[in-house]
Amino acid sequence: MINKIWGFFIIVGIIFMLIFGRVTELNDTILTSATSGVNMILDLLPIIVLWSGIMKIAEKSGLLNSIGNFMKPVLSKLFPSLKKDSKALGYITSNIAANAMGLGSAATPFGLKAMEEMQKENKNKDTASDAMITFLVLNTSGVTIIPTTVIALRMMHGSSNPEEIIITAILATIAASFAGLTLDYIRRRKRK
Repeated sequence: MINKIWGFFIIVGIIFMLIFGRVTELNDTILTSATSGVNMILDLLPIIVLWSGIMKIAEKSGLLNSIGNFMKPVLSKLFPSLKKDSKALGYITSNIAANAMGLGSAATPFGLKAMEEMQKENKNKDTASDAMITFLVLNTSGVTIIPTTVIALRMMHGSSNPEEIIITAILATIAASFAGLTLDYIRRRKRK
């Protein structure tokens, strides 16, 4: 669906530029946007690779398991339908840790693995379980303590103080997570 929306926007933009005789600007925009997109990817790549590597080392060394054990009391309250020894809890912990550092790219594989493990425990395979919905709410609200990727983007675009968004990001994370988890809790209570 989102592909259709973006496709619609692109087509409307091209038609608009053609109707108003701005073909040169259209060509310039296409070429410069492609170049700036590739440059942005190349600038972000070292940060993503570094933090993905750190997360992999933390996973292999058992640090994520230790963090997972520390977080188990909280996670067992958030995900009461999951078994205490569920592999999904480890992946959820890894996902939360990566998101907390503002590394959505590094968090995605952990999120996918968590969903895969929760699907194995799901009794109704064609419907999302309560645990899957809660995880999606938590993941979407973006538990971010240090928005590393956003800070890097702000640095790339010449911000004089790229770190000034940290407190705002923490406040937004707290508000979004609290609101999302509260609504999820109410939804679960109403279903029962």
